[in-house]
Formats: sequence, structure tokens, C-alpha cells
Amino acid sequence: MPGLRVLAEVQSWMLGVAGLAGVILGGVLAWLAIRARTAKSLGDARRQAAGIVDAAREDARSAAQKAELEAERQRLERKARFDQEFEKERDDLREQERRLAKREDLFDRKEEALALKEQALSRQAEGFKGREQKITQREGEIDLALAQQKEALVKVAGLSVADARTQLLRRVEEDSRLDMAKVVRKVTEEAEHEAKDKALEITLMAVQRYATEHTSETTVRSVAIPSDDMKGRIIGREGRNIRAIERVTGVDIIVDDTPGVIVVSCFDKVRQAVAVEALERLIADGRMHPARIEEVVAKVQSEVGERILKYGKDAALEVNLRGMHPRIVEAMGKLWYRTSYGQNVLRHSVEVAFLSQVIADQLGLDGTLARRCGFLHDIGKAMDHEMEGGHPKIGMDFARQHGEKEPVLNAIGGHHADIPSTSFYTPIVMAADAVSSARPGARRESMERYVQRLNELQDIALGMPGVTEAYAIQAGREVRVMVDAAKVGDDEAHLIARDIAKKVSDQMTFPGEIRVTVLRETRAVEYAR
Repeated sequence: MPGLRVLAEVQSWMLGVAGLAGVILGGVLAWLAIRARTAKSLGDARRQAAGIVDAAREDARSAAQKAELEAERQRLERKARFDQEFEKERDDLREQERRLAKREDLFDRKEEALALKEQALSRQAEGFKGREQKITQREGEIDLALAQQKEALVKVAGLSVADARTQLLRRVEEDSRLDMAKVVRKVTEEAEHEAKDKALEITLMAVQRYATEHTSETTVRSVAIPSDDMKGRIIGREGRNIRAIERVTGVDIIVDDTPGVIVVSCFDKVRQAVAVEALERLIADGRMHPARIEEVVAKVQSEVGERILKYGKDAALEVNLRGMHPRIVEAMGKLWYRTSYGQNVLRHSVEVAFLSQVIADQLGLDGTLARRCGFLHDIGKAMDHEMEGGHPKIGMDFARQHGEKEPVLNAIGGHHADIPSTSFYTPIVMAADAVSSARPGARRESMERYVQRLNELQDIALGMPGVTEAYAIQAGREVRVMVDAAKVGDDEAHLIARDIAKKVSDQMTFPGEIRVTVLRETRAVEYAR
């Protein structure tokens, strides 16, 4: 049994040795196989690397050749363009040289022609001098003959030349004046007879259908102050406060000896309103220095601008007009601060708009268009202090820039007869404007201007031939003229009325219209004894 055990152990040991030998042998074989494969891979890798290097060299060589070719091509193209531009410039220079040569030839020919003309004119001037001498001599002979004839006529007629000419001209003037007066009177009476009733009916209907209250705003703006000490604070140290106010508002501040007020003077009523309101706030606040002044004025300007837009929009809404440019609405809002003889121009524009519509409706025209024409007719007054010219032309140009059509433009530019009327709406606006201005209470003026206007009326009437007396009545809306019945006939009286009315229209500025009445009276007086 022990022998079998040893034999088994020997066999087991031999099997282990054999297994170990097999493992070692397998490892050696595997190492040899891996080494052979690695060597083969390294060879392949070397061959591939060599091929890649060769390919890269070939590509680099090809790229270099392509770059050289491209550079050569670009150089040739640039050279071709340069040659082409050079050739073009040379052609242009040749063309300019040709034109200059042609122009030089033309100038030479003109110079020769002018020289010939100058010679011809010199010869003509010499000929004219000779003719002038002959004509002067002939005129002397004619004057001598006329003088001899005049002397003979004076001797025969017993009148001097001046007396004869005066009598002849007076007789021709009297005959022509009488004939003209008769024609004028006849045409005027016929036109008045046909148009008076219809015009009166339409005017009365327009006034009755649109009756509004009139409020007058004074154009003199003064600011009340609590005490005269405030004047010193408004002026400030060395006048810095008053200069700051005038600079930022564009107005003139008048601080005089009048107690309790200071006066704000400015032709632009919007700037004047800003200055007045800013001063009132500064006085109420009590703080008066340049920085505070600028702050308050800026705030008031913003508020007044918003107020102007509101006034314009409210007025456009009141007259029921749509599609107006915002700049036009803003300009109409500025008219709230503008007055004419004390009448608010914006309210006047609204009234003219409605009156124009009523008149247009009665005549069978477009009432909406007439209302638009009447509403915008005075828009130029919103900017006439900024531009040269009258407000009709300024307003017409402004409305044209902002899309208004031709009938509206003609009504704006022609409502004072500055341009000819091209539509029926222009005379309608003129009539409505006159009705609005002439209504009692619509306008007012200062006493000084009122007295001056009355004197001007009477002086114009007294300056006419045959007038003995003249009186302005009804607050200057009518002038009564008395003529000498022995020197002026009935027809001439009508002619005198027309002449006075024309002179008043040309020489005076007045609201509404002025009636001229010429009175001719013949009195027969006898005494019974």
C-alpha cells in the first residue's frame, strides 16, 4: 500500500511537471507568435509611413505648382486690367484733347465773328450819329413851326395855350365822368336788385342757425404781485433773475413804477402765456433763482404744449372734421392764444366754419368742404410772427405742405382777396368771415385806435372833390358824406361813394365792413313878406 501511495505521488508530480512544461512551452510559442506578428506590423507601418510621406511630398509639390500658377494668373489679370484702364484713360485724354481743340476752334471763330460784328456796329453807330444830327435839326425846325402856329392860334382865339388845354381837358373829363357814373350806377343797381334779396336771406339764415356768445380776451398781459418788494426779487441780484426769465421764455418783462403789477410783452402769444403762468407760479412759490426759473418754465411749456393740442383737437371735434394732419391740429390749437381786435381767433375760426357750411348748404354745395375751408382760413395767424408775409399766404403754404387740397388752399390764401378765387368756397369763406367779424360784440379795439380810425374815415371822405361835410357814425361802421348839390349830380354821387369805399379799403385796416353813404340835397328857400 505504501508503494502504491508513492507511485501515485510520483505520477502526480510528473503530471504537474508536464503541465508546467506545457505552460512554459505555450508561453514561449505565444511570445514567438506575437513577436513575429509585431515585426510584421512594424514593417507594414513603416511601409505605410513611407507611402504617406511620399504622397504628402507629391501633394505639397502639386500645391506649390498650383499656387505658382494661380499667382501667375492673377498677375496676368491685374496686368490686363491695368492695361485696359490705362488704355481707357488714354482714350479719355485723347477725347478731351479733341474737345478742347474743337472748343478752341469754336472760340476762334466766335472771336472773329464778334470782331466783324463790332466793326459793323461801329459803322452803324457812325451812321446813327449822322441820322441823329439830322433828326435833331429836323426837330428844331418842327418846334419852331409849332411855336409859330401856336402864336397864330393864340392871336386868333384870344386864349393862351394853357387855358385852352385846361378847358378842353375839363370838358372831356366832365363828359367822361358823367357817362361813367351813369354806367356804374346802372350796373350796380341791376346787380343789387338781383342779389340783395337772396344774399340777405342766406346771411340771416346763417346767423340765426349759428349764434354763439363772444368773449374778448385782452392782449395786454400783466401779472399781479403781492407787494412792490417782489419786483426786486423778480429782477434779482444784478438783474440775473429777470434776464433768466426773458432768456428762457423769449419775452420782455417790464417792471416800472406801476404798483402791484408787472407787464409781460411779446408778439408771440404762446410764449407770452408761458411767461405769465411761469411768473405766477414763481411768485406764489416764493423761490426765485435762475435754476428754479428754468425748471418752472420748462414744466409750464410742457403743459401749454399739451393744452394747445387739446384746444386743437377739441375744436376739430366740435366742427366734426377728420383726417387733418397733427401739425395742422397743433397750429389751430395755438390760435386759442391769438386775438384779433379782442376776438379769440380759434373761436372765430369755429364760427366761420359753421357759417360757411350753412351758406354752402343753401347754395347746394358741399357743406363739409365749406366747413373745412372756414375752419382753416386763419391758420396762418398761428405762425405769421415767425415768417415773412401775410397770414393768408403763410397759411396756404403750411396747409399745402401737410396735405390739404386745392379748394381749401384757395380759401386760405384768398379769403382777403390776395389771390384770385378758383372755387365757390373762397367767396363763401370771405362772406362768413365778414359776418363773424362784423357781428355786434364780436370785436373791439382800443380807444386810441378807435378815435384814429374815425378821423381817418372823415379825412378820406373830405378829401374827395365836391364833399362839404363828412361824419363817422355807428362806432365807425358807417360814414355819412354831404356833397354840394350844385357841383355834384346824382350819378356822380354814386361814383364818389365808390371812390371813398375803395380808398377806405386800400388805406385802412378795420374789422368787418364800413358803409359809405353820400347825401345830395337841393333846397329851395323863399320868404313871404
